[in-house]
Amino acid sequence: MNNRAARVALALMCGAVFGFGLSLSGMMNPTRVRGFLDIFGAWDPSLAFVMAGAVGVATVGVRIMRRLSRPVLDTEFHLPAARRIDGRLIGGTALFGVGWGMAGFCPGPALASLPLGLPAVAAFVVTMALGMTVHDRLVVRSK
Repeated sequence: MNNRAARVALALMCGAVFGFGLSLSGMMNPTRVRGFLDIFGAWDPSLAFVMAGAVGVATVGVRIMRRLSRPVLDTEFHLPAARRIDGRLIGGTALFGVGWGMAGFCPGPALASLPLGLPAVAAFVVTMALGMTVHDRLVVRSK
């Protein structure tokens, strides 16, 4: 198997594991997500365990990555160069949080929910893509 085919196969496998995990954990259920975010009402802490598990697995992955000189299927690691916390980062996180709280979806679970065929999910994904496109066309180009 050549390098490109191996990368595609690995991406498909990781996507399948991620999608299965989202479904199994309830992260694709907007009601459950909103319940997790409703800390002053009917709070559902179950997704905190999902997040803790994800952080634990990611921590192990980062520790392994730091010991490698390069990734197995690439010539270098592609890590973000920016490390500064600025107004754009804070504003973007706030907008993300508002959207997550209103819709009960973040991008990964929304995409994983598309095969369910629910109109609300499709509307969310289309408008999410529209928002990203508007940002890329107007905000990024104006700099």
